[in-house]
Amino acid sequence: MSETLPTSRELEALKVLWSRGKATVREIYAELRPTDGDLAYTTVLSLLQTMEEKGLVGHEAAGKAYAYYAKVRRDSVFRRLAGGFLDRVFDGALGEYVARALQSKRPSLEELENLERMIAEVKQQTMRRGQGGGKDKQGGTR
Repeated sequence: MSETLPTSRELEALKVLWSRGKATVREIYAELRPTDGDLAYTTVLSLLQTMEEKGLVGHEAAGKAYAYYAKVRRDSVFRRLAGGFLDRVFDGALGEYVARALQSKRPSLEELENLERMIAEVKQQTMRRGQGGGKDKQGGTR
């Protein structure tokens, strides 16, 4: 599995493949083009070829065309992208990262309940490993 992080455009193509499973260049082009009117079919073809070289996608014959599929898992890519963003922008300060995210988009009650559930799960895992307490990089409580 590739450790390469996708570019923004590669991520958009991966999202199509994650939702569809497999897709031809034409199908990916059709889904990406409405959001980027300047996108050419040949650009999508080149994009997929580059992604294949990076190990992000693979392909198999589907008649006269190739059907592309993701070789990387969505959760793994998102986890690495989020971690990199957290380190790069917030110097690893998780509390500030979450606070800014909550300020930029007001969550629904359902989203807040999901966040509470996730925090409770991580808290339980941390307690089982005996890693409670401590301070983060910015001097705040973890």
